[in-house]
Amino acid sequence: MGTKKKASVINRNNYFSSNFKLGILGGGQLGKMLLYETRKFDIYTKVLESTEAAPCRIACNEFVLGSLMDFDDVYNFGKQVDVLTIEIENVNLDALEKLEEEGIKVYPPTKTLRTIQNKATQKLFYTDNGIPTADFSRFAYASEIKDSVENGGLEFPFVWKAAQFGYDGQGVKVVRSIDDIEALPAGECIAEKMIPFKNELAVIVVRNPSGEVCTYPVVEMEFHPEANQVEYVICPARIDQIVAKKAIEIALKVSEEIGHVGILAVEMFQTQEDEILVNEVAPRPHNSGHYSIEASYTNQFEQHIRAILDLPLGSTESKAAGIMVNLVGAEGHTGAVIYENIAEIMAMDGVTPHIYGKNQTRPFRKMGHVTIVNKDIEKARSIAQKVKETIQVISK
Repeated sequence: MGTKKKASVINRNNYFSSNFKLGILGGGQLGKMLLYETRKFDIYTKVLESTEAAPCRIACNEFVLGSLMDFDDVYNFGKQVDVLTIEIENVNLDALEKLEEEGIKVYPPTKTLRTIQNKATQKLFYTDNGIPTADFSRFAYASEIKDSVENGGLEFPFVWKAAQFGYDGQGVKVVRSIDDIEALPAGECIAEKMIPFKNELAVIVVRNPSGEVCTYPVVEMEFHPEANQVEYVICPARIDQIVAKKAIEIALKVSEEIGHVGILAVEMFQTQEDEILVNEVAPRPHNSGHYSIEASYTNQFEQHIRAILDLPLGSTESKAAGIMVNLVGAEGHTGAVIYENIAEIMAMDGVTPHIYGKNQTRPFRKMGHVTIVNKDIEKARSIAQKVKETIQVISK
């Protein structure tokens, strides 16, 4: 069960069927799912993305081609909207800062994004604010890691993370030997102590500018061992309520200290001793919340829209147990996509596929997800396993 702190919210802005424009930086699947909600509310949307093949293109009111990392592209786009949000963290922050100075509302705020965008800065934020996290070392260059190992500063195994531009399992690697170090990219990075955890958990916190805050139930994540991508998200997490309460309290502390507005997904480790360590955060709708489209009274995408427009937040309670299965490109397949056996999974009770609109597949590329809802969490998990074994994302 989520927690909720009410605030006195009075909002007289007319966002619906009006001249109001919401800008979204990024045109991928998260943006596409945000647009389901803006279309429901008849909110005018404008999207910036670098490719015409973006999933968002067919669902927004205006689509603009441009680079999310280019100052001019982001600044000029932002000047044409009333509120600006993101569906990916890798955006030009200098442009967002200038837009804020000129009165454009940017959510999450640029200050929040500056803390989160660089993983080294993000980890320092945790230690500076008394938020439990795994021990780590920061390196300007990956070549410095070898010196640290040879001088006793680091011990194998550890987790290497690129400081910037990692996504979907990219930019993360378990390092077990000197040979592994030689293969690492050269740039700024962190080396993190490897945690022998029981579970990987996540809590989504929602906050609007008026101070209303709520959380979704703690979810449990199961990862693909090779691709380092989430394979299953299970809600509610199958953990003790004392552990769940601790996870929610820590997620709320992260949210308060980081000062976000909108959705904040806080990923965590549950250690063998039932301690909670924050792994990393995402200041936007997140893979760990996709189950909410079918399983929650208010899904994370509608909730993000409510939050950034300073509207009352919706209920985060679940209607039933929910499990999300990621659909990723099969190994050995690159090219025009085919969803093999999709009709077979649609015949299963409580199963809903979501296809992201990417017509080209490649190994481990996120192509969609499937939600399974059931009153019984173990029954839902069993169906999820059948879904995973049945549907294949292959090429022609």
